[in-house]
Amino acid sequence: MIKDDAIDAAGRARMPADVDAPDKVAYGLTWRQLAILAVAGLLFYGAWNGLRTVVPPQAIVFAGVVVGGVVFGLVVGRRDGLPMDVWLLHAIRHSRSHKALSSSGESAAAGVPEWVQQPKGRIPLPAPLRLPADAIGADGEITVGGDRAAIVAATNINLTLRTAAEQAALIEGFGRWLNSLSAPTQVVVSAQPVDLASHARAVSDAARTQPHPALEAACADHAAFLADLAQHRDPLRRQVLVVTRTAPGEHGSHAARRRADDSVRALSGLGVTARTLDGAAATAALVAAADPYRPPRPGGLAAPDTVITVTPTNSKKP
Repeated sequence: MIKDDAIDAAGRARMPADVDAPDKVAYGLTWRQLAILAVAGLLFYGAWNGLRTVVPPQAIVFAGVVVGGVVFGLVVGRRDGLPMDVWLLHAIRHSRSHKALSSSGESAAAGVPEWVQQPKGRIPLPAPLRLPADAIGADGEITVGGDRAAIVAATNINLTLRTAAEQAALIEGFGRWLNSLSAPTQVVVSAQPVDLASHARAVSDAARTQPHPALEAACADHAAFLADLAQHRDPLRRQVLVVTRTAPGEHGSHAARRRADDSVRALSGLGVTARTLDGAAATAALVAAADPYRPPRPGGLAAPDTVITVTPTNSKKP
């Protein structure tokens, strides 16, 4: 809830950072925490009724205090920003899941192929890699099961340099865009390292081809600056991706692309430079999101449905 004293003269309001926090029901506990405590209480009550005739009551009370302390710590404890019970559930799933995955589509139960040497001992075989995206079209539409998705690359804007009226207008326009969304939309903001060393080498190589000595000296000086910056700093660049998906029950071969174009027009009115990614750019964005620390290939990546041909070379006869 927004307090009245949080609204300043510019018409802005302070929003709490924990808007997604679950509601507290009683004693500062959520429904999930109360359910865990209730189940633990019922189990202790059942153990008391079943064991009090054969086990001393002091032993049952002592065990109940120990188990109750563990359950209470499980309920109120947190680790890595997650509740302790959720964190333990993820840890159990991670320990039981396969650590090696393969995109061949063959499961480990199918056996080892003939060209693979059978590993000795209890070494788990790779499990099939299940990707959420099935295919990427040339226009940038991503097939996700029965739905379609598209990616919009956008830049950010600096609100600090704007006046109070301009900030309020931008926030209002951004709110109108959010309220106009009728399908699942995801905004991904990430910081990726910039390879200035390769840029410095490229500028240094281009300096030798300049037609004037002054231009050559300027390029060499800029290449030295980039090389020094890459050696003493770790520069990052911010990337903003907006992923739009089709609404449930929405049909059409380019529905996701149309939603992405609508988002581009809405964001362009706010001063944001946005564009809808095509197939090659969407593939490169997904690859960079999966492995942001590996530099992209110079030739790029082919789309999944691209036919790759090799031109045979004629070998010279002796």
